[in-house]
Amino acid sequence: MSPRRRDELLVWRWSSTVTMTLMTIVGFLSFTWPFFVSSESTLATSNDAPWLFPVLVGLLCLVLVAQLSGGTMDAKSVAVLGVLAAMGGALRVLSAGTAGLEPLFFLLVLGGRVLGRAGGFLLGAFAITTGAFLTSGVGPWLPFQMFAAGWVGMGAAMLPAVRPRLERWMLTAYGLVAGLAYGAIMNLWFWPFLGSSAPSGAGFAATASLATQLQHYAVFYGLTSLGWDLPRGVLTAVLVLLACHPVLAALRRALRRAAFDAAPTFDVRTSRGTSEDFVG
Repeated sequence: MSPRRRDELLVWRWSSTVTMTLMTIVGFLSFTWPFFVSSESTLATSNDAPWLFPVLVGLLCLVLVAQLSGGTMDAKSVAVLGVLAAMGGALRVLSAGTAGLEPLFFLLVLGGRVLGRAGGFLLGAFAITTGAFLTSGVGPWLPFQMFAAGWVGMGAAMLPAVRPRLERWMLTAYGLVAGLAYGAIMNLWFWPFLGSSAPSGAGFAATASLATQLQHYAVFYGLTSLGWDLPRGVLTAVLVLLACHPVLAALRRALRRAAFDAAPTFDVRTSRGTSEDFVG
């Protein structure tokens, strides 16, 4: 079993490694398939998106089962995830992606940092799903958003442990990068299907080499998405910079007081003494 990071809500067990590795592989392939398929299989693969949601939900259930069966998750930990996911959904409602300004990612970075790798991924997936239902944003893009947001939360937890002052700047830089990377990854779910509507030299060409495909996608991202993703990254970085210490302290204090992993103990001597008092 991997060592547990301080204040990590869900312990990373071997079962977590298996389920999260499987989920990451599925997510990676669902985003990057355009770079590895032939022109004949592109049309057939384009109809696979609706099947991705039940697959992802099933994998998320496996993560929950793995944590529950390992004794690392209880009603309190589920409650913490639920509260943070609800807060994330509310933040999503406030912005609904207006001009790329999404304060939700601030919560994913700091919440994922405290909850740990498994908890961070679950937080991202559940928060983005909650926001989608609250904003009527459910569609074929939702499972891709769940993957990408989950990776944002998990990535924050995977950053190295450093002193508080360095942690603040590290998470600020991560928030900026995560805001940009989220958009760069999300564009892949629809880019292959734009066809002639894509800008010149920025469309998907199934017969082109991998280097050409990457070049086309880089041009597409710069022309269509960078102006939307940069405000998201900057806002996330600013919010993390301003509120990192108090939010992390509050979350960690709440987790310590909840004592998720603390097993109940009984003092036999105290119990025996109390019984004798009643008898005598």
